[in-house]
Amino acid sequence: MPDSITPYSTQYDPAGLLDAARQRLLLNSDAQLARLLDVQAPLISKIRHGHLPVGAAFLIRLHEASGLSIGDMRRLMGDRRGRFQLGRREVVQAASR
Repeated sequence: MPDSITPYSTQYDPAGLLDAARQRLLLNSDAQLARLLDVQAPLISKIRHGHLPVGAAFLIRLHEASGLSIGDMRRLMGDRRGRFQLGRREVVQAASR
């Protein structure tokens, strides 16, 4: 499997993540990727075209199948945030436990 991944995009684009995963897994189509991840092919299409957000469960499946780190996957999608901020309610609840 190739270690070098396609260059990271400069704006949010989930298609870059899907392309890199297919390249890393040596797959020729989104249909093959869908079968490998055990998801419906329309899900991949909707993510690729920006009609559906990339969910946590999808990212975990993709990580387990491809070995791409979560950080690499975020960068491949164009996510440049340095860190994530929890909502105030979540932070307060976590602090009170």
